[in-house]
Amino acid sequence: MASTNDLKNGMVLKLEGGQLWSVVEFQHVKPGKGPAFVRTKLKNVLSGKVVDKTFNAGVKVETATVDKRDMQFSYMDGEYFVFMDMETYDQLHVDRKSVGDAANFLVEGFTATVAQHEGEVLFVELPAAVELTIQETEPGVQGDRSTGGTKPAILETGHQINVPLFITTGEKIKVDTRSSDYLGRVNS
Repeated sequence: MASTNDLKNGMVLKLEGGQLWSVVEFQHVKPGKGPAFVRTKLKNVLSGKVVDKTFNAGVKVETATVDKRDMQFSYMDGEYFVFMDMETYDQLHVDRKSVGDAANFLVEGFTATVAQHEGEVLFVELPAAVELTIQETEPGVQGDRSTGGTKPAILETGHQINVPLFITTGEKIKVDTRSSDYLGRVNS
């Protein structure tokens, strides 16, 4: 249990029938008249839905212990992603639903943050940007600017993104894992 006065970004609360909500942002408000309150923006850990919620100041809220560990993605085992704990070398099988959009950017050997609550995997988080190789893309046509200067490209993970016309097959690029945006070439 914690007080709403102790809220921090990233803290996970257990609210409304055991649902887990992560604090995205919070603000203590002391109006000129009436009691103080805490305005929060909460993100549902499982669904990703973001809601605004207001608490009275000093109210007790139940916190959830979420264990976040850096783990290395080892390989695919059927429908499961197998991660290895870098400290204990234990292997953890994570289903596609828990991995979510991170699956689009996972390559063997990548390190990801795996969040667990009471032994259940909640989500897999990647760094904001990763370096991946272009597996396939069409050669850019000089002078073709009708598409805004981008073309589709397939990454080594099989995920398709848009890249500038000058990018070629086999090049290593930096990709934003949150938006699938091309961020630039990687100089080797």
